[in-house]
Amino acid sequence: MPQTEKVLYSDKTHNSGGRDCTSRSSDGRLGVRLSSPGAPGTGTNPEQLLAAAWSACFITAVKHEAEETKFSLPGSMAIDAEVDLCTIGGTYGLRVRFNVSLPGLAREAARALVGAADQACPFSKATRGKVDVAINLL
Repeated sequence: MPQTEKVLYSDKTHNSGGRDCTSRSSDGRLGVRLSSPGAPGTGTNPEQLLAAAWSACFITAVKHEAEETKFSLPGSMAIDAEVDLCTIGGTYGLRVRFNVSLPGLAREAARALVGAADQACPFSKATRGKVDVAINLL
């Protein structure tokens, strides 16, 4: 594993009940009620949080790659992220699908940007080879 050169940001959360509790960040900006997928109630689940966080990070990576390569991105670009909790080899695992919309951008340019973003996104790097990921260009 490569050595860390510089920490750009660090955060901390507190969770004391697994999927059925409240998780809070140390700075007080995040306070979220958690629940198991499909359970009744108002809490979100970790898979939804992963979908929201990873897709936000990924779209930021697309924007960064567009700046680096001088591509003009459409204002209506979006990612619909789907995260499945599943069993793999008798244990729990995840499967992820990103449906990426870059309307008005030539297909090859969009494919190149999305491929570069996948290589640059910290969430994608952290899960590469560990999570089944499909990236679909709409």
